[in-house]
This record gives sequence, structure tokens and C-alpha cells, in this order.
Amino acid sequence: MHIAVLGMGRMGVALAGRLLADGHRITIWNRTKGRAAQLESRGASEAATVSEAVSGVDAVITILSDDAAVRAVALDDLRAAITPDTPYIDSSTISPALSAKLAETFGRRFVSMPIAGAPAAVNAGTATLLAGGEGATLDALSPLLRSLSDSVRRYESPALALAAKVTGNYLLLAGVATLAEAFALGRAGGLDDTQLRELLDGAPVVSDAMRGRFQAILTADTDGWWTTVLGAKDAGLAVDTAAAVGVELPLAERVRERFLAAADHDPHADISAVAALYQNRTTPPA
Repeated sequence: MHIAVLGMGRMGVALAGRLLADGHRITIWNRTKGRAAQLESRGASEAATVSEAVSGVDAVITILSDDAAVRAVALDDLRAAITPDTPYIDSSTISPALSAKLAETFGRRFVSMPIAGAPAAVNAGTATLLAGGEGATLDALSPLLRSLSDSVRRYESPALALAAKVTGNYLLLAGVATLAEAFALGRAGGLDDTQLRELLDGAPVVSDAMRGRFQAILTADTDGWWTTVLGAKDAGLAVDTAAAVGVELPLAERVRERFLAAADHDPHADISAVAALYQNRTTPPA
């Protein structure tokens, strides 16, 4: 298939690279040019405009940072340039409300396909695709989906796929913030990092997903791909999604506040760096 991938953040680069590796023809576009030279060296072509990128393709994928970025691309240049029968997939983590708006705008050819997994999992083909849309459209996109992963969860609407993504993201964000506080609590009680690692690293209360970030949270590591800014955004999506139907999530509101504070401290750091908010603020008892 000839596929246009719009958005060259870390997830976009990983997604396009995975499709390239499976033999698809890939055209890429990014608002800032030159972000994916390694993809071009592997055979991808970079377009100067959205219109150029989607010309003649079999499918279009957007994978952008937030609602504002998706609105700016999808509801402006893409809507004007895409042909009526070209499938459009959005793999961004956006609000279910915006996903519903995109479904209304683009009709049955629209699929919401957020991805559960890190860029490394996308590269390895082990991420989970949360695909929401018409069954016939998803069937037609099977070659593309199979290239990305064998793990595909189908939902009957784009909004449901986004609700699934927001729910999973919130659970991990809350876990990261909770583990950061658990480390702060242990240190306040006099435990050193070796003792905390021995106590919690293999504990059943720490999930596999959390264990993958255990050392980074312990050290407040800033190196990663899911930034504090995006963490705050995703926690906000959880709050807003529930609030839209009158459900309050007070813990999610607090989690959002924590990641907003972490973003103020370092907007480019990984979500694990939320632990930095607790460093040098605990004094062990004498």
C-alpha cells in the first residue's frame, strides 16, 4: 500500500518505519521539515505540504500531539485534499469528542486507531492497536494493520477506541505518580534506594507496565518519549471525558496537577521525571 503518515514525532517515526519495513510505500509530512532523515534514507519520501503527501495514496494516517494539532491538520488541509474514498486513520491521543467530530466529517472511511505501547513496541510490532470504526473499513485496512501488529482490538466507533486509550493512559499515569510518592514516603521513613528497590521492584502490587519504568521513576530520569506535557494532557483528557457525562474523577484531577507541575519543571522530560517533584523534600527521621 501507498500510505501517507502525517506527524513525525517519536511515535510517528516508529509507525512509518514499521510500515516501511514491511514493504509499504511511505510518504511522510511534518510541519517542521527534516525530522525523519532516517526514514528517507530507507526509502520514504517527504512531502512539502499535506496536499502533496496525500495525493494518490491508499490510506492516510495522522499521529500528532493533541486536539489542537489534529484539528489544524485534519479539519483544514487534509479535509480539502483527501479524496472521498481514501481511508483516514488518526493514531493521535485526542479527546473522544474530537474523534467523534472527525467521524462526522470524514464519514465511514474514518478510523480512530490510537496505539497502546511505546515507540520501541511499535518498532518491534508488539504494540496493541485500538481500532474504532466501520467493520468494512477496518477489513479493507487489514494489510496495514497486520504490518503494524498482530494485536488489534476493534471497537464499533472511533470515540470508543479513544475512550479505551485514555483509560489505559490514565491508569499508567496514576501509577507513575503513585510510585513516585511511594518512593518519597519510603525515603521519608528512612529507607534508602536499595531497600526501596528490594521492597517494591518485584512486589505484586507493581504492574509489569510500572516495572518497566521502575528504575526511571526511582531516579526521576528525564530521558524518554512520553513527555510531562503530554502526560498532563492525557490526564486532562481523562478528567474531561468523564466530566462530559457528569462523572467526577478527583484522583485524576490530582494526577493532572502533578504532571502540570512536572511540566513546569521540565516540559521535555519523560513522565518518570514527575518523581523530581519529591526530591530533596523528605527528611528521614533521626
